[in-house]
Amino acid sequence: METIPEPVASFVDAVNRHDEDAFLDAFAEGGFVDDWGRIFAGRDVIKGWSDQEFIGATGTLTPEEVTVAGESVTIVGDWSSTHANGRSSFAFEVSGDKIASMTIREG
Repeated sequence: METIPEPVASFVDAVNRHDEDAFLDAFAEGGFVDDWGRIFAGRDVIKGWSDQEFIGATGTLTPEEVTVAGESVTIVGDWSSTHANGRSSFAFEVSGDKIASMTIREG
């Protein structure tokens, strides 16, 4: 498996530690989450989504495949939480040392 580059590696670690502040701080200003077509943009909106479905659902991601193409990083792995479970794809667009977007789909 390819090594997960920064800042995505630290982001995955923060998620798996259930570290809400580090999770939210990973996003660039104007960053967003696309969760199966539902868009959550801005820190407060991402936090509201995450409280119910991501960090607040004690989610953990076990990476199984990593693909890196320029500023795009895709992780396919096992997602386990109190909200949803199963193999999922997490596609990240990176901007400098921040995450511009995270798109979640079936893995």
